[in-house]
Amino acid sequence: MKITLQHIDKSFGKVHANDDINLTIPSGTIQGILGENGAGKSTLMKILTGYYQADGGDILLDDVKVKIASPADAVLRGIGMLHQDPLDFPPMKVIDNFLLGTKGGLFPKRQEVEKEIVRLSNEFDFQINPDAFVETMTVGERQQLEILRLLWLGVKVLILDEPTTGISANQKEKLFATLVKLAAQGLTVIFVSHKLEEVELLCSRVAVFRQGKLVGEVEPPYKTDQFVYMMFGKSVETGEKTSFCKEDSYIKLTGIGIEDYRLHIKNINLEIKCGEVIGLAGMEGSGQRLFLRMLAGLMRPVSGKISFDEIDFTGKNYLAFQKAGVAYLPASRLEEGLITGMTLTEHFILSEEHHELFVDQKTAIDLTEERIRAFYIKGTPTSQIEQLSGGNQQRALLALLRNKLRLILMEHPTRGLDIESAIWIWSRMKERCKDCASIVFTSSDLDEILQYSDRILVFFGGLVSPPLDAKSSSVDELGQLIGGKGW
Repeated sequence: MKITLQHIDKSFGKVHANDDINLTIPSGTIQGILGENGAGKSTLMKILTGYYQADGGDILLDDVKVKIASPADAVLRGIGMLHQDPLDFPPMKVIDNFLLGTKGGLFPKRQEVEKEIVRLSNEFDFQINPDAFVETMTVGERQQLEILRLLWLGVKVLILDEPTTGISANQKEKLFATLVKLAAQGLTVIFVSHKLEEVELLCSRVAVFRQGKLVGEVEPPYKTDQFVYMMFGKSVETGEKTSFCKEDSYIKLTGIGIEDYRLHIKNINLEIKCGEVIGLAGMEGSGQRLFLRMLAGLMRPVSGKISFDEIDFTGKNYLAFQKAGVAYLPASRLEEGLITGMTLTEHFILSEEHHELFVDQKTAIDLTEERIRAFYIKGTPTSQIEQLSGGNQQRALLALLRNKLRLILMEHPTRGLDIESAIWIWSRMKERCKDCASIVFTSSDLDEILQYSDRILVFFGGLVSPPLDAKSSSVDELGQLIGGKGW
């Protein structure tokens, strides 16, 4: 299906998200959409899928002007989108998420649908169980579920917004191979990303956005420096690796065991030093999330002891860990980290300690404006959190962190962030390390883990490696361990 966007315009208050966008995407191509956070990429895709209505401009499908009234209308027209944050129903099973919204009467053909889920799952090399409850799945698995469902619905245009966040290198490889195959069969693929290497590897053409405008289109051979300059109007340097790790240990884990219904990890022994950054590597669902939630007091270890400053915290709740200076940033922003329907100001009111009976609105707005400036959030104090782009939601989540924290736990901290934003965020995190805060984080980007960690733990099939020195480790070494080799 050929897509033509003519003079698309969209504003949110003072923010001009899309400014006179003209773009044609031929059928059977893999079109890259590249740009900084808040450049208007996701907004344009939400207009194409009926989630937003444009203030001006036209959409043409196969040269026929159409009005896409809603996401359901878009799917009926053959356009489906995988959003940054999974749009599913966690309390329900995978197969029920497939069946929702489809025509099947009171008694849908569940066995036929189950066979289709298994077939598609095998084709992508995804391990999706039709009878699994979505709430037991990782963010990466839930993204995979949505990809399968859109293909099952028969979409002719598949839009993927940052689809590789939270999935393993092997799953990404399988996904890319499938997208190439689907494009060869005539499916139009739109790949929205901030990861330059993925766009260069996968896409047959790339449109680059900056500050709401389409600044240019590029075809192979690609030059990374050209992409960076088009995105930011300047070159961007990663900078030198820095460390503020001290010899003093704040947190000690002794013989820790953690488990859920499908995984049992035992005998973790670790001392976390002041100012240290520890990266957690492994395939999605290998135990990194369990480990972070245990460190946050959100789940109890089944064995062993955890102590802060030699005080036993084993079995204490999340509030006790919070009071001890622990903060947790989850991967699922809109479900666990932020509250849809609430403004930025309301989020900052909730995140701060208050001793008065009533909230001082002026002080709250001043605080919000200060955080918006400090974290370069593209929004206003009255912006509802779901109106922000994924990258700006991530900035808001990081801006909610209180001062004087002792331990910061993060799942995919730069998820959905462009390269400049990721570098800037880590510079802010390293400043906290300089003030003796420790950081434990997980990421699917091994380069990010190697660049910002002092030590690395690799998770595989219920096993946890001894701490590895990040300076002497490599992507190849980590990849071998993640794949189960060299244990």
